[in-house]
Amino acid sequence: MSSRQEESGVELGLHYWSYSQPPEADRIALTLAHTARIAEQAGFAQFTVMDHYFQMEHRGTADEPMLEGYTTLGYVAALTERMRLGLLVTGVMYRYPGLLAKIVTTLDVLSGGRAELGIGASWYEREQRALGVPVVPMAERFARLEETLQICLQMWGPDNGPYKGEYHQLAETLCVPAPLSRPRPPIRIGGGGERKTLLLVARYADACNLFASGAEEVAAKLAVLRAHCEAEGRDYDAIRKTAVYVAPDVLDNPERVVRDAEQLAALGITELDFMPDRDPVVYATEFSERLLPRLTAI
Repeated sequence: MSSRQEESGVELGLHYWSYSQPPEADRIALTLAHTARIAEQAGFAQFTVMDHYFQMEHRGTADEPMLEGYTTLGYVAALTERMRLGLLVTGVMYRYPGLLAKIVTTLDVLSGGRAELGIGASWYEREQRALGVPVVPMAERFARLEETLQICLQMWGPDNGPYKGEYHQLAETLCVPAPLSRPRPPIRIGGGGERKTLLLVARYADACNLFASGAEEVAAKLAVLRAHCEAEGRDYDAIRKTAVYVAPDVLDNPERVVRDAEQLAALGITELDFMPDRDPVVYATEFSERLLPRLTAI
């Protein structure tokens, strides 16, 4: 079954965003493991988890179970062999940039070159204030995001020298061992902000990640990205276009999902990430049987 994704135009990602089903803490690891194995065997190309410490309040309640993302991906890496692994997306305020580069490098080395740096400007102030993460104005978050991207690129390149930014100063950017991914772990920036986020995609990223809230809106975001690429002298076609599919009741509306996926693929979306809305083992199993063959045939 592993050849399905290799032959397809649209890749599929499973975004494991909730640890609440089943609710017992001692079943979280087994459920995660089972889901990851089903996803890989079925042909999902990517497996992502969130970078949150409290569950998002628009998806549940803050006191629902939540695990630290990179530790979780290390566990999944030991259970899988092919799927790319990443956070969707790393909150820029949660880790010093030099340490983030080492964390992603560690995941890449231990997974055999399957790590991706998914990153964004971070937003969930309740968990930040609760856990002592500095809350700074949006403009500063984006400035820190750009510096973080520059630092990661420098650490994954031949320059081991210092980095001097407005917010971050590194005396050395030594990173040994280097990542196994060539030329480095891919960078995916999440978000559809037209003035800053998509500009940073054009400037630094290998992929964007949008919310697939409708073909019209996605087309508009991609048009903005294309304009930024032209202004930055970047090849628009070299950037992978990915999107999180956010419509509800995916398993109950397969015809709608296939129709939406066809429209998004026509716009240039090459990966769709799906979020389980029920027990993730059940979701992954039923998705693989009922939807995956149709979607990978697009």
